[in-house]
Amino acid sequence: LEERDSDDGMDAFMDKFKTQRYKNAFSENDWEEEFNKIPMFMKNAPEEIDPQKYPELACLQSIIHDEDRPPEEQAKSLKDEGNAYFKEKNYQKAVVAYTAGLKKKCADQDLNAVLLTNRAASHFYLGNMRSALNDAAAAKKLKPDHLKALIRGAQCCIELRHFSEAIQWCEDGLKVHPTDKKLRELRAAADKHKRAAERDARKAKAKEKKLHGEKEALLNAIKPARAQRSGSDSEDEDERSPAAIAELSLDGLSSQEVTGAQVFVDEQGSLQWPVLFLYPEHQQSDFISAFCENSCFTDHLGVMFEELPPWDADRKYLPQNLQLYFEDEEKETLYRVDPEMSLLKILQHKRYFVKAGTPSFIVLVKGSSYCKQFLSGRKIHGL
Repeated sequence: LEERDSDDGMDAFMDKFKTQRYKNAFSENDWEEEFNKIPMFMKNAPEEIDPQKYPELACLQSIIHDEDRPPEEQAKSLKDEGNAYFKEKNYQKAVVAYTAGLKKKCADQDLNAVLLTNRAASHFYLGNMRSALNDAAAAKKLKPDHLKALIRGAQCCIELRHFSEAIQWCEDGLKVHPTDKKLRELRAAADKHKRAAERDARKAKAKEKKLHGEKEALLNAIKPARAQRSGSDSEDEDERSPAAIAELSLDGLSSQEVTGAQVFVDEQGSLQWPVLFLYPEHQQSDFISAFCENSCFTDHLGVMFEELPPWDADRKYLPQNLQLYFEDEEKETLYRVDPEMSLLKILQHKRYFVKAGTPSFIVLVKGSSYCKQFLSGRKIHGL
């Protein structure tokens, strides 16, 4: 009878248990959130630890940072904390933890070397290569045979493109770890990068030397007859002043950035110039990328105006009607150019100045009302 009464009581208890919910149990909706508050089950550490929200974690942290413990224990706890952040790829917090561990200044130099090496790894993944290298060097100083510090130092040097230093880090490491595969790989990579950098430097130097030689050759071709004057204004002086020639450089003779062309020496040894023709009456222009210095203006004008341009509504820009001028801005004077003259002859004129590497000429229709208006009040000289 007692056994039956006991069974009846248990059945009644189970029936009651089924109908009533346990008041302190996790709900189906928030059980994951509640589990994540328990340190053992946390997937990620919270950014800020609120003792009210995370009492267990706050308790653990108070134990970790207990100032009454020996510095070695505190530094080790901070190292473990940094390692946990590192595994979560939270490298910034890992740096903070390792730094706090180093500030304990414990007497265990092996532990300090590990803290430095781990902080170097965190800096490395944050992209702070210089800080990472400094930490690796400090760890190596404390423990010259620390393999991870040696590897990290070599990696940082490669990232910083200090290939000779990277090789030295590997050499130092291989003295104490002669069979380490990673050090050998880094040594080979650093040597390969170094040889490639030296090869690129040689190519760049050879290219610069070649370009300099080409510039010198071009200047030598230009100087005798086309250097800008900086000396006398005498109309009888035919020689270019030495000062003017000395100041001549291709920087003032290159229009490549503006027009996409520049003066060059062709296979026959003649200079080919980019030349600009300006038509102020219609605010138009023409550009010839390669005008041989030995060619006459009529050679080009005949081709340019073989068909009249669309902006010439009055059909007056015929080759035989055109007058050419160049301007001496310094003296505010226009010089009339004979179309039968060569470009070389004009460039040799003592008052002609090449600007931005592109000789330019003004084109007008002789006898037109605009031509008379344009020339009115200006100083005009013939050649």
